[in-house]
Order: sequence, then structure tokens, then C-alpha cells
Amino acid sequence: MKTTLTILALLAGSALATNSFAQSLPINPHQAPGFYRMMLGDWQVTAVSDGTVVVPLDKLLTRISPQKLQQRMAQDSMTPAAETSINTFVINTGKQVILVDTGAGALFGKDGGHLLDNLRAAGFPPESIDLVLLTHIHGDHSGGVEFNGKPAFPNAVVRVEQKDVDWWLNPENISKVEQSQRHTFAESEQSMRPVINAGKLETFHAPTEIIPGITAIPAAGHTPGSVIYRVSHGGQTMMLWGDIIHAKAVQIPDPDVAIHFDVDQKQAIATRERVLQQIAQQGDWVAAAHIAFPGFGHVKKEGAGYRWVPVNYSAKGIK
Repeated sequence: MKTTLTILALLAGSALATNSFAQSLPINPHQAPGFYRMMLGDWQVTAVSDGTVVVPLDKLLTRISPQKLQQRMAQDSMTPAAETSINTFVINTGKQVILVDTGAGALFGKDGGHLLDNLRAAGFPPESIDLVLLTHIHGDHSGGVEFNGKPAFPNAVVRVEQKDVDWWLNPENISKVEQSQRHTFAESEQSMRPVINAGKLETFHAPTEIIPGITAIPAAGHTPGSVIYRVSHGGQTMMLWGDIIHAKAVQIPDPDVAIHFDVDQKQAIATRERVLQQIAQQGDWVAAAHIAFPGFGHVKKEGAGYRWVPVNYSAKGIK
């Protein structure tokens, strides 16, 4: 009996100690550093998060009824107030470190601007970036090229399609976009001017080869100079797109749905259909800016539209 009582007392003491320890731990509100790695042959592609932002799709999407929007979002257990990833991607060739898109920087407040910290956590301090490629000039893609009025990546050249520079850095075009999008001109000036003043901006005309294995492909519509970067190496191809898709649950199955962010909605729809069809046929990898982090996956044909197949998580290489 005495032995039994002793054991019970020890167990009770252990339980109290465990409860006391658990109660002493504060809840950490921060997510783990956002990065995820894949390989294309011996090139490494790392998705790096700049954060997430809630997007009111019921106010922004066009060519879809409120009822259909609710239905589509519910199928992904989401609402039209969708928390949307801001993904960027680092291509490490072993000889060059290339960053595709730069997130929002300071433009979105706490909803963005996490790229520099996450890059460091992933092993890429800002000084290690040799080349920045922008899919287009928009706050959540180009906002992070500057930091405190200076280039955020001091050793990098920044490359972007000439048409986007001509469009967004020319105030005379401000009347040619919807009222709700006119803030983009001031944001573009704020983000791009430090890079221009530092002599770090280089433009191109797509289609063009950026380096062997990376080609900029025209994808106009969302902006005049939107591009997709086609990365081919080691027998695999990955298409890095910016704003081909804003709402995966809606625009993958129904590419005809547009968004008010598009400068030319009709052209954006045509571009989206062409890109989805091509990728589904060829089986390429996709790295998507606004599909749930890390944004890697495939596009498959399904009915009159398509479906998204996210990358299967792999821990290969983790020791």
C-alpha cells in the first residue's frame, strides 16, 4: 500500500510539474521562416515568403456572380475575403543567385515586407543576390526592390520589361487605368527610383534570354510588360509567373474570371488561358506568386477549366 501511495504521489507531482511548465510557455504568434527548396537538375529554386495579405475578392473579381464566387471559394474552405500569399523565388545556379520578384516591401505594412528576413533565414542575405528579375511592376512584386530609399539588394542588377517601365513611370498614363489602381504610379516611382538613381535598372524586350536556361516570355494583359520566366535545366522546366492567377480557387477552374488589377482584362484572360493550356499540356512545374505558399505545383486539365496540384512536400536533403 505504501509503495502504491508513493507512486501515486510521484505521478501527481509529475502532472503538476508538467501543467506548471506548460502554463509558463507563452504563445508565439509568429510563423516559422517562410522558405521551401526544390531542385531543377543541379539548380536550386527556393520559394521565399514576403507575407500574406487579405484580398476582398468579392470587390475585385469580375465576370463572376457573387453566388458562383462563394461556391468556388467554399470548395477550398475559404471565403471571398481570402488570405493570399506573396511568394518570391530564388534561383541558385551555383554561379549566380537570382531573385524573382521582391514582395511588397513597406507598401503593405505588416502584411508584407518579410522578404529580407526570410531570405536571410534561407541563407541568402541581400548582398548575396546578383540579379533581380521582376515579373512586372506592381507594389507586391516590385515594392521590395528598395529599402529605406536605397536599393534593397546592393550588388544586384534589376531587370524588367521595358513596357512596364514606360507605363508605370510615366504619369501621363494615370488616366488610362481604373481610379482604384492609380496609386500604383506613385508606388512605382517610390520603389523603382532608388534603383534607377543607382544605375542598377536594366530593361529588356520579351521574348528574350536572360541567361542560358532562363527566358522571359511575354504575358501582357495584367500589365503591359508582364512576363513569365521560363527556367529550363537538368531536363525539367519551371514557369515562374507573377499575376497569371490571383484567386486559385476561382481562376484555375474558370480562366475567364478577371480582376480589377488588370490593366487590360480581355488581354489578361487570353494570356491566362494560353498559359494554363500550354503548361497543362507540357507538364511543366509552376512557381506562382499568389497561390498558397510555397506556390510550387502543376496545372492539370479538368473539364472546361483546370485544377491545381500542389507540390508534394519533400524533406530530401534535410539532415
